[in-house]
Amino acid sequence: MANDLVSISEYLNFVTVEKGLSKNTVSAYRRDLIKFLDFLKDANTNLDQLSPELAGEYVAWLRGLNNEKRLGESSIARNIVTLRNLSAFIARESKSTDPLKEYSPPRIPKRLPKALSVSDVLALINTTQGTSATQIRDSALIEVLYATGGRISEIVNLEVGDLSQIEESLTIRLMGKGGKERLVPVGNFARTALENYLTSARSALLKKKSTNALFLNLQGNRLSRQSAWQIIQENAIKAGIEDHVTPHSLRHSFATHLLDGGADIRVVQELLGHASVTTTQIYTLVTIDRLRESYASAHPRAK
Repeated sequence: MANDLVSISEYLNFVTVEKGLSKNTVSAYRRDLIKFLDFLKDANTNLDQLSPELAGEYVAWLRGLNNEKRLGESSIARNIVTLRNLSAFIARESKSTDPLKEYSPPRIPKRLPKALSVSDVLALINTTQGTSATQIRDSALIEVLYATGGRISEIVNLEVGDLSQIEESLTIRLMGKGGKERLVPVGNFARTALENYLTSARSALLKKKSTNALFLNLQGNRLSRQSAWQIIQENAIKAGIEDHVTPHSLRHSFATHLLDGGADIRVVQELLGHASVTTTQIYTLVTIDRLRESYASAHPRAK
């Protein structure tokens, strides 16, 4: 078990230092691999015995976890991908054969992302209208999430200097996965909300502290991801939105509404920061479903 811990520690150091993966990604890898160590302990074996058969047993073990720890199929597939990456790293470092080179994670059904309707997005934004510093901040936060399609980690990590305005046009620089930067233009509503926040609310939240963080909490520190999630969920309840709403719901909505409006999928890929257009293509399935619904309800000979 001690050797297993060393191998995992070396791998996590590799993806942190050599590959430059984000802290959140490395933390996810660490959680996955701690889970694998738990499995090895239960199975009374170690990493030296890694094989496709052992990986299959691991999948079965993950599926058999109790209710508190039970994982969905997508999480199980991610755990296996993490394990494969570890296996490839060990094989490369030891100049040996990778036992999981041909092993594939379990296939999962393709699920369509849940997007809010435009009216629900507007209702969510309207719940933040007010004059308090937190209401002005929350309005700017939601507007920016919807205007950029940014991941919540990208938005809460924004600095004031990441905003660039030329005449009436505002651009936001987002730092994506693997430290990849992208520039996203935002419209008038988000620009106005940000201007309002910067001129009348941020200084009130700052409390004489010195920080370049854009979005602040009541203590004058950078707003956390957890707090941002809570802000979205609380305002969704106020808006009377029945579906479970998260910051990622706004990212899905951003992509879906752009494609509904006729945006090119390559443009949406760039705005979302997807490395491959294949990842973005799942949103086209949403719009196709909507086209089918519209066709079925409107065409005289559709039924």
